[in-house]
Amino acid sequence: MISDSPSDASAAQPAACAVAGEQIDQQAGHDHARSSSVALLAFGAIGIVFGDIGTSPIYAFRETFAGHHPLTPDREHIFGVVSLIFWSMTLVVGVQYVSILMRADNKGQGGSLALVALISRSIGRTSYGWLLILLGVFATALFYGDSMITPAISVLSAVEGLTVVNPGLQPLVLPIAVGLLVFLFFIQSRGTAKIGTLFAPIMVLYFATIAVLGVYQIVFNPEILLALNPWYAVRFFINDGWFAFLALGSVVLAVTGAEALYSDMGHFGRGPLRLSWFAFVMPALLINYFGQGAMIIGMSPEVAAETIKNPFFLLAPDVLRLPLVLLATCATFIASQAVISGAFSITHQAIQLGYIPRLSIKHTSASESGQIYIPLINWVLMVAVLLLVLTFQSSSNLAAAYGIAVTGAMLIDTCLMAVLLIAMWKWKLWMAVPVIVTFVVVDGAYFLANATKIPDGGWFPLVIGAFTFTLLTTWARGRKLMRETMIESALPIEVFVKSAQGSATRVKGTAIFMASATTGVPTALLHNMKHNKVIHERVVILTVQIMEVPYVTDANRFQVEDLGHGFYRMVLRYGFMQSTDVPAALKDVKELCGGKFEMLQTSFFLSRQTLLTAERPGMPVWREKIFAWMLRNSASPMEFFNLPSNRVVELGSQLEI
Repeated sequence: MISDSPSDASAAQPAACAVAGEQIDQQAGHDHARSSSVALLAFGAIGIVFGDIGTSPIYAFRETFAGHHPLTPDREHIFGVVSLIFWSMTLVVGVQYVSILMRADNKGQGGSLALVALISRSIGRTSYGWLLILLGVFATALFYGDSMITPAISVLSAVEGLTVVNPGLQPLVLPIAVGLLVFLFFIQSRGTAKIGTLFAPIMVLYFATIAVLGVYQIVFNPEILLALNPWYAVRFFINDGWFAFLALGSVVLAVTGAEALYSDMGHFGRGPLRLSWFAFVMPALLINYFGQGAMIIGMSPEVAAETIKNPFFLLAPDVLRLPLVLLATCATFIASQAVISGAFSITHQAIQLGYIPRLSIKHTSASESGQIYIPLINWVLMVAVLLLVLTFQSSSNLAAAYGIAVTGAMLIDTCLMAVLLIAMWKWKLWMAVPVIVTFVVVDGAYFLANATKIPDGGWFPLVIGAFTFTLLTTWARGRKLMRETMIESALPIEVFVKSAQGSATRVKGTAIFMASATTGVPTALLHNMKHNKVIHERVVILTVQIMEVPYVTDANRFQVEDLGHGFYRMVLRYGFMQSTDVPAALKDVKELCGGKFEMLQTSFFLSRQTLLTAERPGMPVWREKIFAWMLRNSASPMEFFNLPSNRVVELGSQLEI
């Protein structure tokens, strides 16, 4: 409505201004709340996400000069290495992961498996889609090797700082590191909710401290800032050639943990992670690396040769070295905690997506579904980490084993990124090709440089990755063959419902038969009918489907089909980041299946298959035996679906694939 009266217009103006003022105030309030939320998330991310890459200055710079392929710590080499570290961190972490890959989220979730699910939905059915999925699964397998080495090298390198304070403490390094690691794994069952509140302040203090120590050295030798020029990195390769290439195997240690930014995106969001990385973490790390370089170029050759053996702790004055060792130890403890939690999260995703058999999962927080504890993974990691520490005995020796898994995963991510840019995001070739070629060259060079360390320990993560990849693909393939075999022999449900009417006695109560397929009759239902000659007055055939998205909303949770005569088929959907709590979900079904579900009047029937190996074209016999072993040792569906133990009946059958 438009008024022609001047008086009406003038009267309406103050009201309109008032409304506009209220809207501006409300918008300002929303913006302030949003910015506060982003700031809090960015603060929390510092304590959880950046531990791995944040503790790299303890050993990365040192290993480049004093590792298995030592360099002379003179001015030219210092400038070349510092320049390499700066541009590696800028390109690999800043551009590839934070700026590009973080845009490739699967409903807010990141990481190799989330990327695999994202790609498989779009091009998984193409002629090359299976290869991309296998690459993503192999990147996930390599993560397990990385998650074993990271706690070992991080904690050991920090504890070795005691020898800088007092060389006589060398015999205590190994026992202290082992004790800390054992303690770390034993507290996992309690969850990270309580100790997690301490993580962010400690890591903020750690990053601030290493930045201050770096600034102190840069002030005395500001010429180190010339290393910002990439020409020093190029000249390093021109002058040293093969030795510069070998140095990449240690330089890459400065960017290990970049994949954690992408994997943990779902917990904090890309905005807070980008804020904390670019505004705080990256500057602190680079300042420390430049500070280590500045300290070395200000020394005589004899002193530099001795200092380069542990430059990180020698940045601090004598009186502050012990506090720095303690702070660095806390930081590496937190970094190890983050990697272990990441292993739990990756395993949970792999279980839900069908690459790992069901395992016992404990939820350690009533409010945060992402805080989980998987006992088997925890104890396997602990044994592997302790064996690594006791076998290699020093962080320098472990550095030879470190990097191959990380660079392999980075190279795979680059291949998947190429598919994203061209096939999914439809970038123009003139834009996509230079980006892809750049990162293939960079990540490929890092991977090849680390491949030279395979005889010195790099074989370990590769063996772990190959073994894990075999298990993941064997389980996925075996489940597919088993489902196909069961579907082939399944009786149509319509035929069963009609024949069951006059051949069995109906008894009171509800029977829920868990089924992996959405067609046919579950074997448990057939066996119950055959042996007990009874059918409950309400029969529900329930299939739990894990979708290739992180979360499924309540509105899309259920699909129910009334089959008549008291029979129903229900599909219950979950995202691969959600917990499969069937009884809790059934409380929300209400009238969809002929009434509410009362647990005291409901029985759950499970089918347990015993696999028989057979000379069939589906899978080699050796893989069938592995699959049968995994099937026998998988957690019971009762525990996985959180079913009440006193309401479960298991009926077994034998199956060939």
